[in-house]
Amino acid sequence: MGKRIVSQARGHGSMTYRVRRKAFIYRIGYPNYSGEATILKLINSAGHSAPISKIKAGNIIFYNLASEKVYQGQKINIGAGIEHGDIAKLKDIPAKTNIFNIESRPGDGGKFIRTAGGYATIIKKEQGNATLLLPSKQEKVFNDDCRATIGVIAGSGRNIKPVVKAGKQFYIKRAKGKLWPRTSAVKMNVIDHPFGSGRGKNLTHGNLGKIPKRNAPPGAKVGSVRARKTGRKKSKR
Repeated sequence: MGKRIVSQARGHGSMTYRVRRKAFIYRIGYPNYSGEATILKLINSAGHSAPISKIKAGNIIFYNLASEKVYQGQKINIGAGIEHGDIAKLKDIPAKTNIFNIESRPGDGGKFIRTAGGYATIIKKEQGNATLLLPSKQEKVFNDDCRATIGVIAGSGRNIKPVVKAGKQFYIKRAKGKLWPRTSAVKMNVIDHPFGSGRGKNLTHGNLGKIPKRNAPPGAKVGSVRARKTGRKKSKR
């Protein structure tokens, strides 16, 4: 019996493909708190693409993604305010404001837009809903009681600095739970991957293809996404 291919191993969820994300539970405060808070510390977390801000609000300490232009010791407002790092409900934030870490439901702590350099923009608000323009250029409607952090997530230039050494790349990948270095599928044996074997590194050798069969099991369903339909599209007259 051969080894599991990468797709199967990732689905199984071994420690190679897990990240200790619970080490930093970042929420945008608590639903029943409003008032002033202080940024105690900005933390460089190797497990995340953006820096994390440690915030103290009254007797509560929580973590949130750091916005651009915030600094250690800064005072922020929770429940009101329109400055970088402030936390407020969508109905209290003006239109055309950049926001991130948006709640999908009021009080869930934030689910949308949490990658370094990411932000969404409020387009319009009507009838208890707020329409946002996401980084994917899609529009999504949220309950205007959902909270969000104002600004743009810091760390947008993380890919500008070159890695230079393979050893540094190894530790970057390990912190994020990624397997590295990765072996190309066409260089494996046929027992280890559906793309394995064949002469040279040509995937099309032997009538193989990157499109999996419809009845392929989860471990063998690798490659391109199968099209629902093939052939020319008939024009409607």
